[in-house]
Amino acid sequence: MKPIPFPYNPSWPVPNQEECERLWAKFNMPGHIREHSYLVGLIARCIARWAKEKGWSINVDAVYAAGLLHDLGKAYCIKHGGAHSQLGGSLVMEHTGNPAIAQGVMHHVFWPGEINIKQFFLPLVIIYSDKRVKHTKIVSIEKRFEDLFQRYGTNAQKRKLIQKSKNQVQAIISNFSQILGVNLNACPFDRGRMV
Repeated sequence: MKPIPFPYNPSWPVPNQEECERLWAKFNMPGHIREHSYLVGLIARCIARWAKEKGWSINVDAVYAAGLLHDLGKAYCIKHGGAHSQLGGSLVMEHTGNPAIAQGVMHHVFWPGEINIKQFFLPLVIIYSDKRVKHTKIVSIEKRFEDLFQRYGTNAQKRKLIQKSKNQVQAIISNFSQILGVNLNACPFDRGRMV
């Protein structure tokens, strides 16, 4: 099933940072995952602002919220098992009522559709932003995937899936860089802005 786009809809509620932090507390998100999520949100918000400056119809606050909430299901799944992105997407939909944010959370591990930045900006920027943060530090895509291969690439099938994800992220980077006129590989992202 192909994903459907969720263009900006001003009637959908968008949680602010304080509301996102309350959800972190409600679902027992550990401190290091909160810090990781905060950095993912900063990167995503920075890119969203660039897109908005180019005239795109982007809800920057929704992008930021999706970054902050992308690992909402992680603590539960660490303890009980399951797919944290799917659980997180469900929790975000239930507690925010915003399908665009929920889609970004649900698909932050892998995007099941075409890499169309203008049509699927929010989920694709969350995938990219998540892949720039290793634990609680902003790193290059190469360093992030080295870590993913080392920690999760325990067999040929898992390594194949990680490589597929890396290829997808590289396609996302290429599309963002071309459309926004920014070389994302050269952006260190310091406090959500280029330095």
